[in-house]
Amino acid sequence: MFKTAFRIVNWTGKYKYRMYLGFLCSFFIGISNSLPIVIAAYTMNTILMDYNGEKTMPENFTMWMTLAIVAAILLRFLFVQLRSIAQDSLGYEVTAKERLAVGNILKRVPLGYFEENKTGDITSIITTELTLLQMFITKMVDRIIGGYSMTAAMLIWLFFFNVKAAFIAVSAVLVSSFFLNIIYRNGKVIFKNVHQCQEDMIRHVLEYLRGMSQVKSYGNEGEALNAIRKAFANIRDMNIKNEVKYMPMKACHQFTFKLGICGIIYIVTLLSTSGELSLGFTILLLMFVFTIFAQVDGANEPALLMAVVESNMSNLNRLKEAKFIDEDGRDVVLKSYDIKFNGVSFAYEEEDVIRNMTLSIPEGTTTALVGPSGCGKSTLCNLVARFYDVQKGSITIGGHNLKEFTCDSLLSQISMVFQNVYLFHDTIRNNILFGKPSATEEEIIEAAKKARCHEFIINLPEGYDTIVGESGATLSGGEKQRISIARAILKDAPIIMLDEATASIDPENEGYIQQAIYELTRGKTVITIAHKLATVRNADQIIVMKNGEIHEQGKHEALMNQDGLYKRFIDIRKSAEGWTI
Repeated sequence: MFKTAFRIVNWTGKYKYRMYLGFLCSFFIGISNSLPIVIAAYTMNTILMDYNGEKTMPENFTMWMTLAIVAAILLRFLFVQLRSIAQDSLGYEVTAKERLAVGNILKRVPLGYFEENKTGDITSIITTELTLLQMFITKMVDRIIGGYSMTAAMLIWLFFFNVKAAFIAVSAVLVSSFFLNIIYRNGKVIFKNVHQCQEDMIRHVLEYLRGMSQVKSYGNEGEALNAIRKAFANIRDMNIKNEVKYMPMKACHQFTFKLGICGIIYIVTLLSTSGELSLGFTILLLMFVFTIFAQVDGANEPALLMAVVESNMSNLNRLKEAKFIDEDGRDVVLKSYDIKFNGVSFAYEEEDVIRNMTLSIPEGTTTALVGPSGCGKSTLCNLVARFYDVQKGSITIGGHNLKEFTCDSLLSQISMVFQNVYLFHDTIRNNILFGKPSATEEEIIEAAKKARCHEFIINLPEGYDTIVGESGATLSGGEKQRISIARAILKDAPIIMLDEATASIDPENEGYIQQAIYELTRGKTVITIAHKLATVRNADQIIVMKNGEIHEQGKHEALMNQDGLYKRFIDIRKSAEGWTI
């Protein structure tokens, strides 16, 4: 348990000196807590001795003792304030830093990491688990280490007044710490099960919310809620079971202190009746005994939560140990933007998607990728963006292997426009600014005009300050697509990748988007995934893919003369596009 407490202290990094300062303040709080009792008992003893004629009480004695008690109370207030200054904001500062660190880690791991680790698990670590650390990190550790520091301060006083009573108190603290350690060990097992239940609950809730449109369209809300109900019931039953398991050890821990208090009262009474202890010191010890264990009496709950923190920190460390895809990368300055695939192979787990591909994409040209679903077109783009690393061969840009780049330096050279556009729950201005945060208002408007979205933006109630809603829910598909193109135009990257950018756009918007794409791609190295004839026919080269390999390659006219897969593909598209009711 104390090992976990100091692990938390070390986790605070450069702030840990503030934790130690807080522990030192807790020790002095313990001293200053005891002082009023000691002074009051000493005053009473002096008054009794003066009354019995054993000792003359000094002049203004009670006034000075009263001032001493006030000074002790003020001293306690000072140390409490110092401890608060040192520790209270620590959890917020450290967890904010941790969340930023996790964010930086997640953007540098391969996309495969999110397939191997459930989204609910990652969400739970960043939100629920870090929030627990944020709220309780200082309070829990201080209740354990600070609480024992304050108790140690009181025990020092007790040893000064009576060694026998002090030994009983020390014995009670040691026995109670044994039960406290059992609570902690049981807690590690308990909350491992609770954590699993929480992850299941989060996963089922996210699934339900993401699939809400399907749930409603099939009118199957009851069936869809069954998994959530079961997850809620599981976490309820697990928590009740844990409480039943926790209570006996909590009772034993607290009973030890009550037994210790009884033992001290017995020994003090025995010593007093035998004349070995004066009445004044008897009263002092009887007053003292009810406060000596106060700081560790309630340590059972922090010990239980410490087990949760141990598990949470292990989960956080596991996430932070994720291997960066650009661990050995550096900032590379490119002089040219030609892209070459040299014997590239790639597989998701054991399923080959790209097989021994060799391909050259000259700078300033447009390459169209076509082929049946699942042939590896999107994977090819993902490899160029280094969302995944190739398993065989290499990809180079401007003669530099992608593995030489950091993710930031590589992606600064690439703009991507996807079929499924994601806009942030923010203003249109900030969504466009995402392409270049330092852009001026004039640059934003110019990019929007080139993307053919300025006109509809200025007609919105708040213009560029209009909030688009989560994932751009308040805009049409064509409007979202044009804003995403404006974002890419503003970024002005030399390499453009278009993944079915016009696939699901209505004819009215398609003309605008084609004009926007022309502005985006002019003079750039372009890779486009498309099935529409208008999109691919003017490409400098067309790559026809099948089963992860290049099946055909060339310009539109040449491929149409081969009577191969491309020609059949175009004929099917023409037939589909010409179909009417």
